[in-house]
Amino acid sequence: MDNPVPVILTINCGSSSLKFALFDLSSVKLISQGNIQDIGRDSSIRLMDAMGHEERVDQPMADLDAAIQFLLQLLKESYSPYAVYAIGHRIVQGGKEHYLPELITANLLQTFETLIPLAPGHLPAEITAIRAFEDAYPGIPQVACFDTAFHKDMPFAARHFALPRHLWDDGVIRYGFHGLSYEYIYQQLKQFAPQEANGSIVIAHLGNGASMAVVKNGRSLDTTMGLTPTGGLVMSTRSGDLDPGVILYLLKEKHFISERALNELLNTQSGLKGISGGASDIRTLLEQENKDPRAAEAIQLFCYQAKKYIGALTAAAGGINTLVFTGGIGIHAPVIRERICEGLEYLGIAVDPFLNDDKNDIISPSGSRVTVRVMATNEERIIAQHTQECLQSHKTTQYGNSHT
Repeated sequence: MDNPVPVILTINCGSSSLKFALFDLSSVKLISQGNIQDIGRDSSIRLMDAMGHEERVDQPMADLDAAIQFLLQLLKESYSPYAVYAIGHRIVQGGKEHYLPELITANLLQTFETLIPLAPGHLPAEITAIRAFEDAYPGIPQVACFDTAFHKDMPFAARHFALPRHLWDDGVIRYGFHGLSYEYIYQQLKQFAPQEANGSIVIAHLGNGASMAVVKNGRSLDTTMGLTPTGGLVMSTRSGDLDPGVILYLLKEKHFISERALNELLNTQSGLKGISGGASDIRTLLEQENKDPRAAEAIQLFCYQAKKYIGALTAAAGGINTLVFTGGIGIHAPVIRERICEGLEYLGIAVDPFLNDDKNDIISPSGSRVTVRVMATNEERIIAQHTQECLQSHKTTQYGNSHT
C-alpha cells in the first residue's frame, strides 16, 4: 500500500496473555487494540477498534511463541494499511539502574536476563517478545517502559526493607509495580479533576495482579508490592505478603528444596486459587460463594486485606481526599468495591449502593469527605506516549523500513 500510516505498536505481555495496541505515531491516538488471553489453555482473542467495535475469536494458542506468531500474521494481513515505526514494551522490572523509558539494546536485554529472579513470572515472556519483534522488524526501534518508574522517588522508609544495608546495594529494595497504570490514572485526574490530583489519592489496581499505591501531590509515597510482584495484596494466584518464617518453614519442614517449586507455590497455586481450592477468578467466586464456603472465605480474605491496606496507605499520607478503583475487579465488581469500603466511614470513605451499581464514575455520596471513583486504566496509552517521547529525545527521525 502507498503511504501507509506510521504507527507505534505497544506490547504488554505476561506468561498467559499478550495485549497489543496500535497508536498513530504523531498524535498518539488509538487505532486498534487487542488481547490474547489464556495462552496455553482455551485461548481467546479480543480485538477492538478506536470506536469500540469488538470482535472475539476462540483459537488455541499453545504458548507465548504461538501467540506472538499469530499477532505478527495479524499485523501483516489485517493491519496492512499501517507501518510499524516503533514498538513500546511494558517491562515489569528494570532493577536499580533502569527506570526511565529507554531504547532497547543488546546490553539492556542482557541486563533483563540478570533480573529474571526479581520477576520470574513476567520478564522471560517480555524478553521473548522483544527478541521475536526484533527478528520480525529488524531496524525498528523498541523502547522499554518500566512498571517501576512511578515509584522510583518513594521516601526512604517506604523504599527499604529492615535488612543489612549491603543488601540494599545489591538491589534488595521495594520497587513497586503497576506504575504505568498509576501514571495513567493520575494523568487523567490532573486533566479532569485537578483539585483531587493535587491532594492525596489511594489508587487500587485490582485485577489478576493486584496492588495499591498512595500518591500525594503527584508523588508515590508508598505501594503494596515490594521487591517482586508477588508481595502485597492477595491476588488471583499469588500469595501476597507472607511472614518470612513461612518460607523458612516450607524449606525446612515441607522440603521445598527447589526455587522453581517454591515459585510455583507462591505465584501460581496461592491467592484466591489456593484459598478456594481451584477458582481464581473473582466472578466465579462470587457465583459460588453462597454454596461453597471456601469461595466465600477467598472473597472475605481479599476484601479484608484490601480494606486493611487502604487504611495503612491513608495513614501514610495523613488522610486522603480520593480513592480510585481500577483494574478488572475494580471496574467490574461493584459488590467487591462495596465490601472493601464497608467500615471505612471513619476515614471519610463511603459508597452509595445505588451509584455503585449503576456504572457511575463517582460512587461516593454527595458531600463525602473522600471522593470514591471508578476509572478504567490504560497502560497501553502510557507506553505509546513514553515510546514517542523516548524517540523524540533521541532525535530519531529515521526509524527504518516497516515490515508490516
